[in-house]
Amino acid sequence: MLIVALNGSPHREGNTACLLNEALHTVRDAGAETALLHVGEGLAGVKTPFCLCCSTPCAGSCYRGTLLSEMLALLRLADGVIMGSPVYFGTVSGQLKSFWDKTRRLRSEKSLVDVVGGCVAVGSSRYGGQEATLHAMQEMMLTQGMTVVGDGHTDDDAGHQGACAQRPAQDDREALKRAGILAKRVFAVAAATAGLRQHKVR
Repeated sequence: MLIVALNGSPHREGNTACLLNEALHTVRDAGAETALLHVGEGLAGVKTPFCLCCSTPCAGSCYRGTLLSEMLALLRLADGVIMGSPVYFGTVSGQLKSFWDKTRRLRSEKSLVDVVGGCVAVGSSRYGGQEATLHAMQEMMLTQGMTVVGDGHTDDDAGHQGACAQRPAQDDREALKRAGILAKRVFAVAAATAGLRQHKVR
């Protein structure tokens, strides 16, 4: 099993990455292979970081031969995706939205259909738009046909929409706990639904 985390923050080792690393630690302990992709780094090598919808269906020509192309190739193989973003003006970062807009080709290929997705968000205040940001990420996943889960698990509790932290995330013990529970749920549902992803090219 491969679980891919998407860091939507421009900071490689910031608060969002902290939550994602906690989640990846949990799924690695459960036996999954993991990868952490910093979406801003993938966009940096693309001439036009914003999707211009230059072809339908998407041919992927704008990122051919770039790091972004390698990232999307890895994303195609994922059984689960844990997406994270800081809260920027009540929603996801521009970097994460631009990255996800570049997944149009994956959508036409149905590459992420039945892939399990969960989300984490970090705000500068306790009630700083984290849940709205989670919802935005979940909508992005649902539009790819993904199976979206929250941070509930039978070993813990029913949970909510996902893991929400107040920065600094490394000091938010409850958020770190919720990130771990979310990861357990992503792993469990991915294991239970493996047969649904037999269409994926490995």
